[in-house]
Amino acid sequence: MTSSTEDRTYDIVLVGATGFVGRLTAAHLRDHAPEGLRIAIAGRSRAKLDAVAAELGGAAASWPRVLVNVTDPAACADLAGSTRVLVTTVGPYALHGRELVKACSLAGTHYADLTGEVLFVRDTADAFHDVAHRSGARIVHSCGFDSIPSDLGVLETARVAAEDGAGELADTVLFVRRLKGGLSGGTIASMRQQTIAARESVEDRRAINDPYGLSPDRANEPTRADRVATTPEAPTSERTRRLRAIGSRLPVRRTEDGHWTGPFVMASYNTRVVRRSNALLGWRYGRAFRYHEVTDFGSRMMSPVRAAGTTAGLLGVIGGMSFGPTRSLLDRALPEPGEGPSEETRANGRFLMEVVATTTSGVKYATTVAAEADPGYNGTAIMLGQSALCLAEDDLQSEGGVLTPAVALDGHLVDRLRAHDFTIETRRLD
Repeated sequence: MTSSTEDRTYDIVLVGATGFVGRLTAAHLRDHAPEGLRIAIAGRSRAKLDAVAAELGGAAASWPRVLVNVTDPAACADLAGSTRVLVTTVGPYALHGRELVKACSLAGTHYADLTGEVLFVRDTADAFHDVAHRSGARIVHSCGFDSIPSDLGVLETARVAAEDGAGELADTVLFVRRLKGGLSGGTIASMRQQTIAARESVEDRRAINDPYGLSPDRANEPTRADRVATTPEAPTSERTRRLRAIGSRLPVRRTEDGHWTGPFVMASYNTRVVRRSNALLGWRYGRAFRYHEVTDFGSRMMSPVRAAGTTAGLLGVIGGMSFGPTRSLLDRALPEPGEGPSEETRANGRFLMEVVATTTSGVKYATTVAAEADPGYNGTAIMLGQSALCLAEDDLQSEGGVLTPAVALDGHLVDRLRAHDFTIETRRLD
């Protein structure tokens, strides 16, 4: 804690507590925040805040309620100046997040959110990274299923490889081995907003399509010509090389161990967050680090059919969001912000992801990141709640700036999630 924040009224303010994921996060803080931590909930409606506090009960029933309009610069400045940590679940963040980030950056207030929006993070990094660095504010984007499993999984893999003296990471892939649960209405709203922006602006479209678009040092990142395999291949014919090049670009492909893989809906965002972590950490993962994410559909007879069908559906949704008429149809079928599944459905949610990396010395590692929790709801509430507590309670060594979970929270968050029954384990593959 810096001296400038010691006299704040609150330790944590949760903005958006009346939304679906906001309520789940508030419940997690109610159950797991240490006694004496000063928590408040904030939103636009006093009546809704009162109802949530009454519904939560326990310690949350007496939490202060703060009214705020997140698009009002003066209101956001007042709120940021009143707390040591500000957490927000209010998206799309491009519409509802910028003033909060600005206020926190100026006030030296730590900040955490659930964004999965490349353009929003790019905007806040360009505008406020230096401001936050000077004030000491840790602005930590993507503290939920976007993108903590990816970010911490790669961080742990690199840490263990370095401790073993096995070198830096080279070719690294995250496989989604098991995933049961849904995307929240807020996540879908963010996808919709970014799709519209990409269609309307060539510049935004380029930023979204740049694999290193979130890097703080884009000039020193690989160009398209640099993105080649980092390990030597056996001599092959020109025809074989062409076939491999084509296969590497196909959305559905078969791996060496016979598993069929397809796109992962969050890969385009997660991969950019992980690459930003590498750059912010001084390329701790390595200059040869190449990273992507896929969904593993297994090796059964129907696996390629499932992979192709899921891929077609995903591409259809993304394409449908790009056009007004089809977007209207999708809006009727997809959940709205603030909506979510039943408690019974959430209780059956779970995820298991595996980061598989080859190091520069040729050694392979696999890191499992898993939890018996719905990834977009209960699991995200745990990840966001523990990120907030980490910012408020732990002796972090990171400096201020627009950061990622791996950079800002490091092993502290890994330990916290393990204490809440998350599996984060790395093993060497011999």
